[in-house]
Amino acid sequence: MIRVGQGFDTHPFEADRRLILGGVFFAGETGLAGHSDGDTLTHAIIDALLGAAALGDIGTHFPSSDEELHDSDSIALLKRVTKLLTAAGHSIINVDATVIAQRPRVAPQVAEMRTKLAMAMGIDIGRVSIKATTTDGLGAIGRAEGIAAQAVALIEAS
Repeated sequence: MIRVGQGFDTHPFEADRRLILGGVFFAGETGLAGHSDGDTLTHAIIDALLGAAALGDIGTHFPSSDEELHDSDSIALLKRVTKLLTAAGHSIINVDATVIAQRPRVAPQVAEMRTKLAMAMGIDIGRVSIKATTTDGLGAIGRAEGIAAQAVALIEAS
């Protein structure tokens, strides 16, 4: 059986934090607020995978009330979710995601993000698509107040 899931995440910028998207550090950029590292792209992918498997959402598995998860690496969380899916008899077919940000320019880092995400999920890089867009100055994202990401995941369930 083939199943699809979708995920969305957004975080505001926060001074004195490192910007991490798809497991990649963006030097010289303001980071995102969040209980973990604030990696909106990886969080959206996690929610898409969990949704496809009907296993809840990121907050269910990694609640912000859990102090052990404070400043945690979202790529490590993605690896844990991948193991959870595998244990439930599911395999990841592909992931397609979009980063929505007025800044920074994301496109130059897409290849590295695809590599890190594919490795975390144990799939070929050809199964991971990352795109970037802006909101052309509209809304909170357009005012460069934060970054959003959305993702779709296709899995095969046993």
